Amino acid sequence: MKGKTHRFYLSLGSNIDPEQNLAVAIRRLSDYGAVLEISGVWESHAIGSEGPDFLNACVSFAAPCRAELLKKSVLETIEGAMGRAKTTDKNAPRTIDIDILMQDDRPLNVERWSHVFVVVPMAELLPDMPHPSSGAPLAKEAIKAAASTWIRRRPGVLKLPDSKS
Repeated sequence: MKGKTHRFYLSLGSNIDPEQNLAVAIRRLSDYGAVLEISGVWESHAIGSEGPDFLNACVSFAAPCRAELLKKSVLETIEGAMGRAKTTDKNAPRTIDIDILMQDDRPLNVERWSHVFVVVPMAELLPDMPHPSSGAPLAKEAIKAAASTWIRRRPGVLKLPDSKS
């Protein structure tokens, strides 16, 4: 990958061996760019299925490519190598799911920003950033989202050097 380096914010989630798979995914990301910051790990219930609870985190990541190339060449490669099986059930349990939330200062996948498992960890990384839909600071949106949907912090899950959890 060559080109201008962009800063991305990624959402990572797993509900199959999540403690191991979040750490593996972050280590694999570092093969393609620089992992700059990692939020705390948050547990939330599976949405749309009876699967086990998810562990989620957000990551600030720098790589010399645009979002489209990052998704196809990096994220889908990591997901596939980690055994992510995409099925017709978009809510099926998964080893890892990695979504791009932002490229530089531009929010992407705005529909994802309505989920507590995105807003709460993102608020740790960018508390003053305006929420892409409401315009309220992420820290305020995170408090509101956490008050209406069950989520809990899972300290100590990621044991990576220089991580925030």
